[in-house]
Amino acid sequence: MAAKYHLKKASDGQFYFNLHASNGEIVLTSELYKAKASAHQGIDSVRSNSQREGAFEVKIASNGKHYFVLKATNGQVVGQSQMYASKASADAGVAAVKRYAPDAPISDDT
Repeated sequence: MAAKYHLKKASDGQFYFNLHASNGEIVLTSELYKAKASAHQGIDSVRSNSQREGAFEVKIASNGKHYFVLKATNGQVVGQSQMYASKASADAGVAAVKRYAPDAPISDDT
């Protein structure tokens, strides 16, 4: 399976996307968008910002697990990872987003 963005519609009618790695695992989830066009702009933002130095921030959740966020140049979070047991796993997730985000095709699952 190739890496892919999956564009989805939430139960409240808003749109979001997940970036899946080539193994099918979700490596990044977006915020919610009111319009599908805005979600597509979010994907474009992930594509460009994933290659920008300093765009990723690895954090520790209150439960002690690690996760990362991807920020746009204005500081807004454009995507967040799942929770990882270790910082090394979160760092591997960052590397996966950097590798897959620029060229992954979009699957419109709305």
